[in-house]
Amino acid sequence: MQTDTMPSAPQALLTPDLSWQQDALCAQAGPEFFFPAPGSSTREAKQLCGACEGRVACLEYALKHDERFGVWGGLSEKERIKLKRRRG
Repeated sequence: MQTDTMPSAPQALLTPDLSWQQDALCAQAGPEFFFPAPGSSTREAKQLCGACEGRVACLEYALKHDERFGVWGGLSEKERIKLKRRRG
């Protein structure tokens, strides 16, 4: 009996590369630091992101996965929306 099956895609294509998270500076701070209450400052989170080697990968992940809350890659929600619009 023959069945029509699609070849399985390599796992690397199905799961995002999250290796940048292992050494990310945000792993040493609590989530409330990057997901502050509405109206609270994001300055400290952005400063920490600015010193992180994984910042670019983090930002690209957030843009690709449409992360709508918190500071990712040094940008707030509004800043990421503006960046996406500029990129087209």
